[in-house]
Amino acid sequence: METKTFADLGLSPKVQAAITAAGYVTPTPIQAAAIPVAVTGRDVLGIAQTGTGKTASFTLPMITRLETGRARARMPRSLILAPTRELAAQVAQSFEKYGINHKLSLALLIGGVSMDDQVKKLDRGVDVLIATPGRLLDHFGRGRIMLMGVEILVIDEADRMLDMGFIPDIEKICKLLPPRRQTLFFSATMPPEITRLVNQFLTNPERIEVAKPATTAKTITQRFVYCQNGEDWAKREVLRDLIRDGNVKNAIIFCNRKRDVAVLHKSLTKHGFNAGALHGDMDQSSRMETLDKFRNGEIMLLAASDVAARGLDIPEVSHVFNFDLPWAADDYVHRIGRTGRAGHEGHSVSLVSPDDLKFVKDIEKVTAETAVWIGEPPTEEDIAGAGKRRRGRGGRGQSSGGREKSAKPARRGSERGHREQKPSADRQPRSSSPARDGEAPRAPVRAEQPQAPSRQQPQPQPRREQPQRSAHRSEQPTVDAWTD
Repeated sequence: METKTFADLGLSPKVQAAITAAGYVTPTPIQAAAIPVAVTGRDVLGIAQTGTGKTASFTLPMITRLETGRARARMPRSLILAPTRELAAQVAQSFEKYGINHKLSLALLIGGVSMDDQVKKLDRGVDVLIATPGRLLDHFGRGRIMLMGVEILVIDEADRMLDMGFIPDIEKICKLLPPRRQTLFFSATMPPEITRLVNQFLTNPERIEVAKPATTAKTITQRFVYCQNGEDWAKREVLRDLIRDGNVKNAIIFCNRKRDVAVLHKSLTKHGFNAGALHGDMDQSSRMETLDKFRNGEIMLLAASDVAARGLDIPEVSHVFNFDLPWAADDYVHRIGRTGRAGHEGHSVSLVSPDDLKFVKDIEKVTAETAVWIGEPPTEEDIAGAGKRRRGRGGRGQSSGGREKSAKPARRGSERGHREQKPSADRQPRSSSPARDGEAPRAPVRAEQPQAPSRQQPQPQPRREQPQRSAHRSEQPTVDAWTD
């Protein structure tokens, strides 16, 4: 842990030259601790949060160890298992960057891309195979891969594998590998199931823990904004003001559900923002194209679901916005970990509706930090009433799809009329941002409403009978059509 430079870690001269060419001098704590152990061939159990440089902590020693020897047909020399396509692709990019002085061959087995080229590489033999568990087992079942030649196994984001239900697949794969191998195992947390997996498949591993699980980097400034009107159209308005006023260079904006990602993306684009979207329904080529544009600065804002929360390696993201607070506090940590990386200053801003206040308490416990609010914080009455107004996201007399219906709150119950009956004047009385620019598009809402029956079932009074359908004609007629 006292190591100062990469030259002290036992890496080969070729690998050190690649590191220097990439502009790195000082290893991160996980790199300084894991690399010297990994180059010796010993098993490693690395416990580190995302954004700590753990990918290089296994790719660099792997490249050093794979310098000698050659691959045989359909028998990869090393195997890296990753939970998502994005993470697998980024590990491949790491190998390409640091293996520039080597002739190591690599294959990538992930969903969403054509497999013809990858299968041809496997037939010739590869030094490094990077795969998601399901796709690997699929190819193994078809007889395209033999795993008895694997010398090094890497399991990355093991706790995420657990969340996604991949542990049975991991166990199957480990049993197909030769027992005499090196295993490098990385996880942000160590729940009992992960501990069992470690005890079963690692041999006398060096345990390296550089940070407590579910902690946030000190380089991240965390803020919360209370949105007393918790409807999504109102939150979008607040978000736009925050982006305009917050000196945002670029930002990832997280939603809890992929269809909400599509809605938010359309809304941002409609209001003149340079935005892209990233969610699980996109094919791999579209996902990679969007990520490349975001990295290169062609896209300023990236609306994303939690499929992108882990593994995204974009060094300089100035802001992370939580349009929806995540349901699990650990996911909050992983989301905001996309900013403030590698020593850069980062900012996270979370929009909090009245029914999200209970999640704030969970976040405060996990991060051991008290929430700091932009503008007026919620009152004690707000906090006491958290969760009583509706059950789940689709409450307040609507499903989650009919968000724009709240633009006509006069039809709601009288108990909420004092908050919502004057949307053009005080939609966000507790937000510090002006949140008034979005009102112009909503002013002519009533004039456009009679057109709704042209697309929906005829409804003389759609406000009550079909709040979801009629809602589509308010702030964003084309945007919210995605929510049905």
